[in-house]
Order: sequence, then structure tokens, then C-alpha cells
Amino acid sequence: MLDLAALKNLLSQPRKIVITTHHKPDGDAMGSSLGLYNYLIQQGHHANVITPTDYPDFLAWMPGNENVIIFTEHLDKSAALVAEAEIIFCLDFNALSRINELGELVRASSAVKVMIDHHLEPEDFDDYRHWDINACASAQLVYDFIVNQLQHKELVNKDVATCLYTGIMTDSASFRLPNTTPAVHRIAADLIEAGAVNWHIHELVYSNSSEGRLNFLGHCLKDKLEVLYEYNTALISVNKKELEEYDVITGDTEGIVNYALSITGIKLAAFIVERTDKVKLSLRSRGEFPANEICKKYFNGGGHRNAAGGTSTDSLDGVINQFKQILPEYKKLLIQ
Repeated sequence: MLDLAALKNLLSQPRKIVITTHHKPDGDAMGSSLGLYNYLIQQGHHANVITPTDYPDFLAWMPGNENVIIFTEHLDKSAALVAEAEIIFCLDFNALSRINELGELVRASSAVKVMIDHHLEPEDFDDYRHWDINACASAQLVYDFIVNQLQHKELVNKDVATCLYTGIMTDSASFRLPNTTPAVHRIAADLIEAGAVNWHIHELVYSNSSEGRLNFLGHCLKDKLEVLYEYNTALISVNKKELEEYDVITGDTEGIVNYALSITGIKLAAFIVERTDKVKLSLRSRGEFPANEICKKYFNGGGHRNAAGGTSTDSLDGVINQFKQILPEYKKLLIQ
């Protein structure tokens, strides 16, 4: 593993750098990536953000977004940039499988690989790791990396602050999750002082829905919500036909699972959606309930205790039934 002094020395002169993040990037993935990007370009580095896939339109306003390269739309350009890179920053993911086909290009690259992440059980592909499972967001760790490890707080300008605030805000569910510590609030205050306009960022992310997205949400809540009171659990399931009927695009399903969790007394919520090649699950939980354990044990996934995801190659009905059959195993935790 590379030590901090060696990494600082490497970054002391302009380098060819690639920043990448996980499949279907969320607010933390894009916020941490663009926050780091806006920091690096101030020092003359030749930095490029490459995402494995597209991402929601409500994240496309962040400073530097116009320069993001989407791998699936620019295969040759992306491959060339990865091959030429001297440093690759891997943000908000812990295994190269999380970046799809881009992962094999990163694995084959001779570049120094830096992981900044807060997920459990990181894969051993990196040369330098800034990792903490107690962090509320990878954007929090990028802030710590810039300010405390590299000691460049003066380079946290408005653009950097705006992106990092977005990442922390979204991954902490607007500062509501248990890992939103006093330190997180102090970082948020620093970012606001550096120029992040907190109320405006909230508007751009959470008050920026299309009519179609709201119609789809209405359908999910009115017609697809199922509450299993015996287990203090709620679930919403959606099939491919419904996705087509409501013309669902990337980002339209974001946050729907939280509506199920918002029901009084509910401890576990699931959003189960049938995609083209697999069924995807998003789980959210309250308190000590281990949503990540269910995803890891039964659905080829993982994540955090209160926010996790997984996939299955079974049918939608099969996954729904499997999920329900798991609940008795966790009944004691769910009803206590």
C-alpha cells in the first residue's frame, strides 16, 4: 500500500487523473466525484470524471457536470483515458464489479489506485485507501482527504463545497440518519461558509421532479404499496411493464423506498423492481435492523445497516416471495 507521504509527492505536480464511481451514481457518488474534480483542477491536474452509466437529471446541475464522461456512451474515449491515467480515484464503491465493464479496465491499468469509500468489506484492488464505515457519505471522506490529509482547506472553494455538501446531504437523508454526527454538521457548516448554498442545493435535488416522475410515485403509493403489519415491514414492487407505461427514466425510482419506511411503526421497507436482466432490491431500515445482512445473505448485495441493495436473477414474483419468507427469521428484531 502507498503511504500518505508518497501520495502527496505524487500529487505535487500535474498528473493525468481519472475519477470514477459506482453504477447508476447517486448524489454522494456524483457529489464526491465532482467535489474532488473541482479540487484537483485548481492544482493543474488533468482530471476526468468517468461514470459507468448515466445518472439522474436532478444531479446534472453540479459544477463540472458538463465535463463528465459517461462510459457506456463514450467507450473508446473512456478506455483511452483509463489507459493513460497516472492516478485513478475510486469513489463511493468498494469492489470493481460495482463499475461494470469499466472495472476490468481499471484493474488492468498501471495507474495508482486510490479508494475513498465508506462501505463494508472493500476489495483489495487499491494502492491507497481512505476508508471509514462510520462516515455518513463518501463526500465526507473526500472533505477529510482534502482538508486533513492533504491540508488544503483553502482549496475548498464554492464549487468544491457545493458538490461535497450535495453528497453529504443526500447520503445522510438530509442529515436524518444516525451516522449524522456532530462532526458531520461541522463539516456542513464549513461547506456553507465556503459557498455552498444549502437551501438552493436542497431545492435542486428534492424539488426538481418531472410530472411523469410524480405520476409514477402516485402509482407506487396508491396501487403497489403492501404493508405487512405482522412484521412491521412495507414493500413496493414494480414490473417492467409499469416502468414502460410510466416512461420511467434514470432517477425516477430514487427515494421511493423511503415513503414505505415513513409509515408509522415500519422498521423495514423494500422497493423491488424488475429490470431488463435482473430484479433489483433497495432496502431501508430503522435503528439497529440490519438491512445489509439480508441483502448480503440472500440477494448478492450489501451496503449499510440502514440502507442496502441487492439483485436476483429470479422472477419478480419469486423475489417478492423470497423476501416475505425471510421475514419470520427477523421477526424478533422487527417487532421489538
